[in-house]
Amino acid sequence: MMADKPRSIQNIEDKMVSLDVSSLRYHVLESAKNFKTSWIELGRSLYSVWKDKMYKEWGFGTFDAYTAREIGIKKPTAMKLLRSYYFLEKEEPAYLKSDYAKEADTAKLPSYEAVDLLRKAKDKKTLNQEDYSKLKKDIFDGGKDVQALKRDLTSLIRQRQELDPDEAYQNRRVSTLKRFIGSLKALKQEAEISKLLPAQLIKEVQELIRKIEGEIQ
Repeated sequence: MMADKPRSIQNIEDKMVSLDVSSLRYHVLESAKNFKTSWIELGRSLYSVWKDKMYKEWGFGTFDAYTAREIGIKKPTAMKLLRSYYFLEKEEPAYLKSDYAKEADTAKLPSYEAVDLLRKAKDKKTLNQEDYSKLKKDIFDGGKDVQALKRDLTSLIRQRQELDPDEAYQNRRVSTLKRFIGSLKALKQEAEISKLLPAQLIKEVQELIRKIEGEIQ
């Protein structure tokens, strides 16, 4: 089930009545109405609206306002749709061809959440091409549930880190240093506001923060 659906079909259909059926605006609404089975088409349409700022011509100040008020989709969902569609266009264009959607079992068509997960996996250095190919097969051919995919991906990353302890150590090191920097910045700000420390010590804390940041760059 989708985490975030467009507002009721009736509301969308009411908006469509007064629009030219050949217009982009009508096409976006039509795609939103069929969101579950045609999110790719909705993502494609929204990408055009976002890229060309068409929403301004339709009386909306921002893209977020357009998606929320016109088709009832919240910002996180709209951005996932955009990123997932653009990822397919750039990395897996074969899955955008109409014959794929026609030949694929509707129940196995990947959700936008699954494609977004694949997009994130593509950038993970701990995964190799074989790992990526298997995940892609599970998504596009197996229609695997996104929660099961997340569990598989987490398990796989953990296995890869165990095989490469040096990389796992570096990841833990960077994560710990980032948390340390965040704490130092918060304490420095509190000390400055409350005048708990002399200006010279505040300056030394800032210099320490700068040096630690240099360790993780």
